[in-house]
Amino acid sequence: MAPHEATRPDEATPRLRSVEDTLATVLAAIPGPTEPEIAWIHDALGRVTAEDALATTDLPPWDNAAMDGYAIQAADIAAATEASPIGLEVIGDVAAGADPDVEVRRGSAVRIATGARIPRGADAVVQVELTTPADAADAPAGPRGRHGAGPVPTRCLVHQPVPAGASIRAAGSDLRRGSVVLQAGSRIGPAAVAVTAGAGIAHLAVRRRPVVGILATGNELRDAGSSLGTSGIPDANGPALMALVAEAGADGRSLGIAHDTLDDVKARVCAGLQEADVIIVSGGVSVGPYDHVRAGFEAYGTIELWRVAVQPGKPFAFGTAPRPGGGSPVLLFGLPGNPVSTFVTFELFVRPALRRLQGLARLQRPRDRAVLLDRTPKGAGRRAFVRVLVDREPNGTPVRDREGRLRARLAGGAAGQGSHVLSALAAAEALAVIPESVDVHPEGGEVELWWLERD
Repeated sequence: MAPHEATRPDEATPRLRSVEDTLATVLAAIPGPTEPEIAWIHDALGRVTAEDALATTDLPPWDNAAMDGYAIQAADIAAATEASPIGLEVIGDVAAGADPDVEVRRGSAVRIATGARIPRGADAVVQVELTTPADAADAPAGPRGRHGAGPVPTRCLVHQPVPAGASIRAAGSDLRRGSVVLQAGSRIGPAAVAVTAGAGIAHLAVRRRPVVGILATGNELRDAGSSLGTSGIPDANGPALMALVAEAGADGRSLGIAHDTLDDVKARVCAGLQEADVIIVSGGVSVGPYDHVRAGFEAYGTIELWRVAVQPGKPFAFGTAPRPGGGSPVLLFGLPGNPVSTFVTFELFVRPALRRLQGLARLQRPRDRAVLLDRTPKGAGRRAFVRVLVDREPNGTPVRDREGRLRARLAGGAAGQGSHVLSALAAAEALAVIPESVDVHPEGGEVELWWLERD
């Protein structure tokens, strides 16, 4: 791919961009979601619907029994009492999946299993617990509420009345044929798979998963599990970004680890442009002598941003590059090399972009209110996203005060807030947000909280 001529923003005015402006710039570069494709429901978990899914059948498709018992006519047992039960002739038996071949008449009953189709003539089901099997003379022939697996009794005694419609699931009471089962732009979870299958839908139109090329940079990086030598460290960012991308619903493709040379960065970015919708590079986005990511991006595209007023994660680059063969541009993200900074900037800017590419309306994590119990200093003029845990009851329920606020504490304490401290990041349940105007967050002050690992 031929290098692309580009101009850099004025480096003489290193104004930090706000989080909101940065995210708006990122989202404005996305013309629309990825194209639709067809997925069988067995493979649809985690995908996003591209159009409304319509039921192909009523659910349930016919009236069926809500519990084991007897299909009856409610008027026959209106006067039933414990002292004077009413006897009914049992004229048949209907199992789930069977087509009833009998019709309930006055004074008769049909034994029926949960989920079985209601036979003609019946308008209620009396649960087996309210009945006793009986012989032809209405003498008890077994214990009350006997399990229905035994032989069909000649008659049954009903000890309590039930109204018409009792224990019957009416046809179409859950869904009607042609009704919307899933709206376009819905994330498909296990319950959505269940209702889709129940509505008779075998496959769904979903958005293609965005393809994301992931590149780590740094002469010091080694693949996890390999020999570190005298000056190597394990690459945490590459695997972490693969996991973050997968959790966001996209398809991550590793571009490996680039050496700190412009040629290697350019070659790997160029390779990624051949198949990716998004390229993420971690490390090499600052202003050091070995930071080549910005120049590597500018060889093929245009850089829209450079620095953001966020902590951790001030070094950040975003741009676009023409897609080989045409189409929407490829998004280029340059994230800081420190692993916590990589994580936070992904949450703030990359994850919303991936969700927008999939057609989701809600782009960011669920928010909450909390009091941060630790005094927390931060950089002036930057919005801090500190990693926190919340206090919980013994049963795991988060503790809230009288105003409904959570009680949050710094994960790993003050020492755990360094941009390199992976152990505290792994322990954190949420990000607590300290605004730009606050230099030192006071102990017990209120914060906005972003839950992690919640859609």
